[in-house]
Amino acid sequence: MIEERGRDTISSITNEVRQVPHLLGLLKKEPPLPEQPAMGFFTDTSLCIGCKACEVACKQWNQLPATTPDWTGTSYDNTKQLGATTWRHVQFIEQIGRRKPSETQAAAPVSKLPELDLFQSSVAQDVIPATPPGTALPFFSSDRWLMQSDVCKHCANAPCQEACPTGAIIRTEFDTVYVQQDICNGCGYCVVACPFGVIARDSGGDGQAHKCTLCYDRLKDGMTPACAKACPTNSIQFGEVATLKQHARERVGELQKHGVDSARLYGADDQILEGGLNSFFLLLDEPETYNLPANPSRPSTHVLPTSLGTIIAAVLMGLMSIFFFKKE
Repeated sequence: MIEERGRDTISSITNEVRQVPHLLGLLKKEPPLPEQPAMGFFTDTSLCIGCKACEVACKQWNQLPATTPDWTGTSYDNTKQLGATTWRHVQFIEQIGRRKPSETQAAAPVSKLPELDLFQSSVAQDVIPATPPGTALPFFSSDRWLMQSDVCKHCANAPCQEACPTGAIIRTEFDTVYVQQDICNGCGYCVVACPFGVIARDSGGDGQAHKCTLCYDRLKDGMTPACAKACPTNSIQFGEVATLKQHARERVGELQKHGVDSARLYGADDQILEGGLNSFFLLLDEPETYNLPANPSRPSTHVLPTSLGTIIAAVLMGLMSIFFFKKE
């Protein structure tokens, strides 16, 4: 009896020893994937027509649930903002009477627009009407729509990644910012750290943080992200970041050459977040008009001042307590 028990103990120990290499193998880290050129988006807002094809393509490919559209009361846009289930958002920014006439222009007589008969064809009269005074291209008109397909900026120094306590937010081999859903614990630190309001927790679902992945599954197969593939005007351009930035500067020069002096790039240089954005934009107005911060900050820049402030406050409290206790 004792011998049988000893044999069973020896066999169980032997089996456990045999499993040790397998368990150690599970602890080994896989070799990193070979680095690829940094990939990103260049969104040219001067070409966006607000069709929202990118929104639909993003939801279809990533199997994101549709949101119930409703009127915001401030815009014709019914998506409202980026969120956990909305990774592309086309903004509709209406500008009415944005150029106020100067005193000289106000004193000058205003030319009266020609009266056109809407029910009489000008072609039948063999008359080509001249352009009425006061009208111009949409770029120069006093009333216009600004449209922008907003998305995660995939920052070179991502604040959400700096704030993540679990290491769930990583950089892929394409230098994009990716959230590992099996590691995210839904703490929400990344939500408050993002200066662009991109990442959000799915409060009605799994409670974890979600955002644009730049179609990482498509990138691994050499495919274009769904939103850029569906864009009919080539407003969303995908490719290597270095090539896109060169093309973006040429596009700005072309627009400014034709009189669009307000054309500018946002995130194409290294000034924003001390490294720039891998998903940058061509804007036709100030960044604040598109709900973009002019000078966003990183969480790491606040560590030293906050720490010094805490130390100084602690020293002062200590000195005050010593003074009061000594007085008593």
